Amino acid sequence: MIKVIIIDDEPLARQIIIEYLNQRSDVTILKDCSNGFEGIKAIIQLKPDLIFLDIQMPKINGFEMLELCDEKPGVIFTTAFDEYAIKAFEINAIDYLLKPFNKERFDEAIKKWIEHHEKQPVQPSLNNLFKQINLTEENKRIVVKNGHHIRIIPVQEIIYLEAYDDYVKIIVPEGTFLKKQTMGFYEKQFENNNFLRVHRSFLLQLNQITKVEPLEKNSHIAILKNGARIPLSRSGYAKLKEVLGL
Repeated sequence: MIKVIIIDDEPLARQIIIEYLNQRSDVTILKDCSNGFEGIKAIIQLKPDLIFLDIQMPKINGFEMLELCDEKPGVIFTTAFDEYAIKAFEINAIDYLLKPFNKERFDEAIKKWIEHHEKQPVQPSLNNLFKQINLTEENKRIVVKNGHHIRIIPVQEIIYLEAYDDYVKIIVPEGTFLKKQTMGFYEKQFENNNFLRVHRSFLLQLNQITKVEPLEKNSHIAILKNGARIPLSRSGYAKLKEVLGL
């Protein structure tokens, strides 16, 4: 029996999925959720095999919700994205339903998931998908999990980001949060938000820099408003001088 959770902010969309699933004998519906906060709580508590997940939802979107899941279930996205974005789903072999969808297309998606979910690693495909689909509003924030709480951090509050093994440290005035992501991902995500990669391990918000000081052997550091001393690589220093007009 396939254990399923539905996560979509549109009541009609949830109702249609429930109706289609109720016609199957191989599925049990654990819960239907109207937003990402309810969704992640249900996933942690109920541990579904498969979720039907809307992407564009208020509060946190489907991608942000999945990033907060330590153990990701199988996913079939339900989306109203355009043709360009849909190509990204197909390239990464991610199951999706383009709204509005009929019963035939719905059953096809489930059949595809049943046939391939054990062979296709979820995480690598999802990571590639996240990088290819650009959600403009979401590029202005980072969503993190702090214990049982979810915190939405506006980009303007971030002082800097630091690579930390397989994670990224997000430093804000109130403290530090960890996110399982790469520096390259955030460098691209925040390229138009006044951030600069000044070292392979550091991404700074430029308005947090108070001064740049030389160190020995032609190296330099950036001094930030909070007192942090951030090393600058040679290429990072060159980029910083160019951006600041030094």
